[in-house]
Amino acid sequence: MARIVQKYGGTSVGDVDRIKNVAQRVLASRAGGDELVIVVSARSGVTNELLARAKALSPLPSERELDQLLAVGEQETIALTAIALHAIGVDAVSYTGAQAGIFTDKGYTKAKIKTINPKPIEKDLKAGRVVIVAGFQGIDEEGQITTLGRGGSDLTAIALAAALKADKCEIYTDVDGVYTADPRVVKTAQKLNEISYDEMLELASAGSKVMQSRSVEFAKKYGVIFEVRSSFNQNPGTLVKEEVAYMEKVVVRGVAVDKDQAKIVVSNIADKPGSAAKVFRALADANIIVDMIVQNVGQGGVAALTFTVPSADKAKAVASLGPVLKETGGEVTVQEQIAKLSVVGVGMKTHSGVAATVFQQLAEAGINLQLISTSEIKISVVIALDRADEGARLVHAAFGLGEAKPAVA
Repeated sequence: MARIVQKYGGTSVGDVDRIKNVAQRVLASRAGGDELVIVVSARSGVTNELLARAKALSPLPSERELDQLLAVGEQETIALTAIALHAIGVDAVSYTGAQAGIFTDKGYTKAKIKTINPKPIEKDLKAGRVVIVAGFQGIDEEGQITTLGRGGSDLTAIALAAALKADKCEIYTDVDGVYTADPRVVKTAQKLNEISYDEMLELASAGSKVMQSRSVEFAKKYGVIFEVRSSFNQNPGTLVKEEVAYMEKVVVRGVAVDKDQAKIVVSNIADKPGSAAKVFRALADANIIVDMIVQNVGQGGVAALTFTVPSADKAKAVASLGPVLKETGGEVTVQEQIAKLSVVGVGMKTHSGVAATVFQQLAEAGINLQLISTSEIKISVVIALDRADEGARLVHAAFGLGEAKPAVA
């Protein structure tokens, strides 16, 4: 008998028939006597619909009230899933994030998990029940509902797997694994049998929609090996695990495109120590995650800062910078028609020429690079949004990722 955590994404529970399908999969998993914890997202489209309603009333709604609102989506799904399981004779009970003992900090809309009390779930598992937990949400020390940010149901599943010492963690979605690129954009993309935590983390932060980056980071920290699988077939998925030696033989593991980025330029800011610190302190205090940063060489006593933020945070970023710019001088402009293109692979640590290949491919196609950022296993560039898919296909082909087996040095 094993203890298994399964997470089902929004498309997997998108309507009544799909919820019934999930119930049948749970029934099949129960056949061997396994203990099951099921984490579910809101039905596909529900979170966006609720968010749109809020923003129709206010362009910058209260983040506390947003969390009150958005938590409703997962609460609907847990109840419906429990009802579907009851209908086929499976004893099941649904839990909100608070009922599941998921305690977070006070960071509304982007809360971080602090602790999990597994005792309530342990009690029901020992009683033979399937426990269904609302993903994406928790509760702070004052009893306020919090949410974990986009893709937070992945984090809920990984965190519960760690807290419950689960034998397996399975992430079910609408694709049957992690691919070398988005197969909807790059038709030759290949499914990977396994990938390292670091590669998956970089792909997730670079815009791959398969997993939330914080969930991968959490899995690496606590050693939770998990598998990304499709809820619509029985095919093996992609195993995400610690890096092993042979992985370095593959120079580039995958290509990702993030189209949900905005570029912000703070120009004519005073060119003196502390100016940049004040800008980024204001953004940090507003709980805004900054990605790529470039500062130009100051001239005439002024300088410019260019950085990227998630598109959803652009208005909040501009608002948070208002008081700072009154003190330091400067003005803010926002450019939205951009995308971040990234190549990722642990093999980049021991192979040269990756950046040259990326830049050459894009240059030959006349695709201009607006920003460049690198890490030990990732190279990212900001390019025009309307050239992003083309750029991904070019770079994917340049590294032989469309072959049955990715190019090996």
